[in-house]
Amino acid sequence: MPPRIKITKEMIVEAGVQLVRESGIENVNVRTIAERLKCSTQPVLYSFKTIEEVKRAIYAKIDMFHTEYLMNVQDDNILLGIGLNYIRFAVNEPNCFKFLLQSGYVKEKNLLEIINSEELTPVISAMENGLGMSTEKTKEVFLTISLFAHGYASIIANNSMDFDEELVARHLERAFQGAVMAAREDSV
Repeated sequence: MPPRIKITKEMIVEAGVQLVRESGIENVNVRTIAERLKCSTQPVLYSFKTIEEVKRAIYAKIDMFHTEYLMNVQDDNILLGIGLNYIRFAVNEPNCFKFLLQSGYVKEKNLLEIINSEELTPVISAMENGLGMSTEKTKEVFLTISLFAHGYASIIANNSMDFDEELVARHLERAFQGAVMAAREDSV
């Protein structure tokens, strides 16, 4: 008799991530994860007490992926690059985008909590270095750009609009220039 394959927490979370990517969080449950892993539901429930605990672990894994995705900037303008990557994430990973940002799983309850969250620190730091502004002014610029980018990303992720990267980049650049100019004027 061949040895049984041990189902780890990491395997369960990865199976959940793949299910989210393919069909959305609403299709993730103990049974679908077990089917993906070709096992009974017992290993899933042994590793996690509830499906909510599984979903929180999946959320954390996708959130790390999202941060890495945002920070992979190929553009000279880091803020524009991050904004475009945010929108590209919604285009390329719509189910992950919806789970992260439209499902109610985000732990922060308002924009100030999001901007001040530990997870956003690398993004704010990179922008701060690129802009040469104080952390507070960088956060003001980030807020403007993130609201603009989130609007585009949400519309695209929910299949309400096709993605025209050139047009979106022009609009994002204008919003960025306006936000930077306003932040610098406020400093004077």
